[in-house]
Amino acid sequence: MPFLLLIEDDDAIRTALELALSRQGHRVVAAATGEDGLERLREQRPDLIVLDVMLPGIDGFEVCRRIRRTDQLPIILLTARNDDIDVVVGLESGADDYVVKPVQPRVLDARIRAVLRRGERDSSDSAAFGSVVIDRSAMTVTKNGEDLQLTPTELRLLLELSRRPGQALSRQQLLRLVWEHDYLGDSRLVDACVQRLRAKIEDIPSSPALIRTVRGVGYRLDPPQ
Repeated sequence: MPFLLLIEDDDAIRTALELALSRQGHRVVAAATGEDGLERLREQRPDLIVLDVMLPGIDGFEVCRRIRRTDQLPIILLTARNDDIDVVVGLESGADDYVVKPVQPRVLDARIRAVLRRGERDSSDSAAFGSVVIDRSAMTVTKNGEDLQLTPTELRLLLELSRRPGQALSRQQLLRLVWEHDYLGDSRLVDACVQRLRAKIEDIPSSPALIRTVRGVGYRLDPPQ
């Protein structure tokens, strides 16, 4: 049974989502503020965090940033509108996905399960790209022998690219493979995740040698020259 931490300040929405997600087979602990949510996180370790953006005190963006400083738990943001700035800021803060309010519990449940599947074990082989080694059996990535702390979404994106070295994958292909949906507006999910992944695996993130942008298409993972 997946264990979720729900951080939502609206009493009615929090209660409704807690009930709906419980009925869909999740164990849910809820918090009404960012501070309370961070305290709950220190006490318990959920499988995934559902985090509202507009919180009193510490907002959802800052909560996300604080979590990402020490933890790679998957995070889904709840945003009141499909606003480009809100979504981009949230994704750059480290969120794995987002759902626009009013939240449909079935949609949220599907997104939760899709995110959690990204951490499931893959095939048993491994692949090396210069100093970066991907162990698909252990679901780990190392660079120069040191473990890299990747979120499940970052890991799944790297796995999908590594299966097709040198092949350009469009943003829509990556949305289907990694996020399991292909809405055109969500291409920014891919861009934000690639940016975070480059910061972790590239020697010079601003001049990437592994994950290359293919103009007008998407991205490819290049073997080292």
